[in-house]
Amino acid sequence: MITESIPENWRDLQACVAEILSQCGFNVDLERVIELGRGRAEIDVYAEETHRDRLNRIICECKYWKAAVPQQIVHAFRTVTSDVGANAGYIIALSGFQSGAHEAVQRTNLRLVTWQEFQDEFETTWLDTFFAPTITTELDALMTYTEPFAPAWFDKLTETEREAYVALAQEHVPLGVLAMRLSIYHQKLSPGDFPLLPIRGSKLETEIPNLPDSLLDAKGYAELSSDLLKLGTAAISKFRAYRDLALERS
Repeated sequence: MITESIPENWRDLQACVAEILSQCGFNVDLERVIELGRGRAEIDVYAEETHRDRLNRIICECKYWKAAVPQQIVHAFRTVTSDVGANAGYIIALSGFQSGAHEAVQRTNLRLVTWQEFQDEFETTWLDTFFAPTITTELDALMTYTEPFAPAWFDKLTETEREAYVALAQEHVPLGVLAMRLSIYHQKLSPGDFPLLPIRGSKLETEIPNLPDSLLDAKGYAELSSDLLKLGTAAISKFRAYRDLALERS
């Protein structure tokens, strides 16, 4: 799943849906009012992207209801989806849909999904478009620092500093290896090869020993990324402190 987080209210659900679509490369508006031939409609989440010079338009209705969404709501949104000219329409409901709702959208471009199912729809795109590029950009330095090669400025450090640097690198090798495994560099070699979560108990845990518990137990890729970035950027700051010392002596 993209995230373990469950939206707290309807506005939060809208914001979470919009965030995922934005991170997937869409231009997103919340509560956009659109003029139609028979009046106007307010769209909870309106998203557009251009792919190979073709416009892809998605609209979403977010229902943070305790009760299942009735068929009448589905029919009304199906009409709006058609009038807007959307390529796809999503009704995201935390409590599911009443009997007959799914039959009403057969052979249409309307999708009835739960919050988890919505994530599933966009997970692959999200991983390729946001997750891997973010880790690569933010942690590229960590991958370099934890490689088994000394940096060019290494000989400018004192013997004590070099020993401390080597110990720091060894300590953070698991983070560097995991960052590389999740990066676009790995994706170029093995497209779509993202590990199943949680990592604990999987083959990856044995391949990368000594990972922190927060990374081993993360069930959502967003949580995994957040914790890895936090740990990784802190490590980068420590490495750069040694780099700055060395460069001052150059």
